[in-house]
Amino acid sequence: MAIAGAHGKIAMRLATVLVARGDTVMGLIRNADHADDVRATGAEPVVCDLEHATVQEIAAAAAGAEGAVFAAGAGPGSGAARKLTMDRDGAIKLLEATAADGARYAIVSSVGAENPPDGNDVFSVYLRAKAEADAAVQASGREWTIVRPGPLTDEPATGRVRIDTTPFRGEVPRDDVAELLAFVLHDPRATHKILYVGGGEQPLEEVLDRVLG
Repeated sequence: MAIAGAHGKIAMRLATVLVARGDTVMGLIRNADHADDVRATGAEPVVCDLEHATVQEIAAAAAGAEGAVFAAGAGPGSGAARKLTMDRDGAIKLLEATAADGARYAIVSSVGAENPPDGNDVFSVYLRAKAEADAAVQASGREWTIVRPGPLTDEPATGRVRIDTTPFRGEVPRDDVAELLAFVLHDPRATHKILYVGGGEQPLEEVLDRVLG
């Protein structure tokens, strides 16, 4: 598995879960100073700046991956331009770079990407960037899953969530989003699904079984 944005909070938890399940994980990072943190999850850090790397360079970094996860982003405090070059273009480059291996593709999107606003403020541009990345994923002909969480928190995982294929907005811990990603990467029923996730009352695996049927 290749995870882009591997030093992020969702990605770090995801790597830990995947490694515990027996997966080999490559963690793509921009900053080499983060290598030890990524290595501590059990993943192998690979320095690859998606924002500036070519598709060919990303393909070399993620070579052999059976699955690819875009969990990167420009991050809070970044301007509108970087929402496009990272949240949109970075996701699309990873999609193209892992095509030759036929890697299953999962992307962390956002609630609101289903109907992004027209404004020029940073958040509107962010949602449009997510929407355009998601559209590229859907048009790719690949096995893919789009995960659209509500507002993210740093609370510990609860293991209890709400998951739906229609939009809703609810806060959810990043760790629970990571757990969901770990499931969908190995569940063919999640192929070509857009899953909205927020906090809930039911165990994640039970909810996912019900939604995916």
